[in-house]
Amino acid sequence: MQEAINRLRNKKDDEGFTLIELLVVVVIIGVLVAIAVPVYLNYRKGAADKSAQSDVRGAVSTIEQFYTDNGNTYPKTTRAGIESSFDVSTGSTDTPAAGAAAPAGWITLSDKTKMTYVAGPATGTAPNTTVATYKVCAVNANGSEKLYVYDSALGGSVKTYDKGKIADCTP
Repeated sequence: MQEAINRLRNKKDDEGFTLIELLVVVVIIGVLVAIAVPVYLNYRKGAADKSAQSDVRGAVSTIEQFYTDNGNTYPKTTRAGIESSFDVSTGSTDTPAAGAAAPAGWITLSDKTKMTYVAGPATGTAPNTTVATYKVCAVNANGSEKLYVYDSALGGSVKTYDKGKIADCTP
């Protein structure tokens, strides 16, 4: 019995962590945080950039559908610096009522995305003018400030430009 009591007394002295062990754990956690936070922030910027690029692709699909539905002409009015979902034909940012269908030219934007739609030169005589080309540009404020541009005259994919390389989005 005395031996069991002595073992318990000796074991009591071995409980807990030393200050050095706790400091080592804190340093390891600090190093992991120092590595993880910048990586996480870069992922967030990349996601914001991809959302702006995706918004341009979605806008192109909507505009091409508008073209088909409206006698082979694109929306005639330039819409600059729009920061919320909008109707490309009217410029309206009024969200359709719950359950109501969105207008034919409705473009949905991601959070913090700013988009510009630029109609190309009109041809023909009023009121029968048509627009044969357009550009769509977008940038996301939470991203790396890259500008995403689609030019219908060139076709192809959405191009990426560093901010400032294109002074304005014009056809």
